[in-house]
Amino acid sequence: MKQYLIDGLGLEDYRKLKAYLDKYLKSSPLDGIYWLELDKELLTPIQKNHEGCYPHVFALMAEETYLSCEFLVRIKKNIKCDCMDYATREQRDWLIDQADAILEKLDIRI
Repeated sequence: MKQYLIDGLGLEDYRKLKAYLDKYLKSSPLDGIYWLELDKELLTPIQKNHEGCYPHVFALMAEETYLSCEFLVRIKKNIKCDCMDYATREQRDWLIDQADAILEKLDIRI
């Protein structure tokens, strides 16, 4: 799986990050996994045409020592669809910027 991995989190950093993710993102049924909804302006043409698959999301996994952000654009309604795909360069850069902004907001410096 392609991903953006931020490792080296301390326990206090993890607690701040988890509290933030719990408050601002939707969690999946699996503990520690959160859904970050992709900005609709960044959707590919096929993703835009699949309105029934909205929202398109990235999976973020928070563990005690790291934050992992998968580069796969997912949908929550089905297991598989043609609109699921690895992020475009623009989508990938947006995800990295979002993850970095969260850490900056929380004053987590790795």
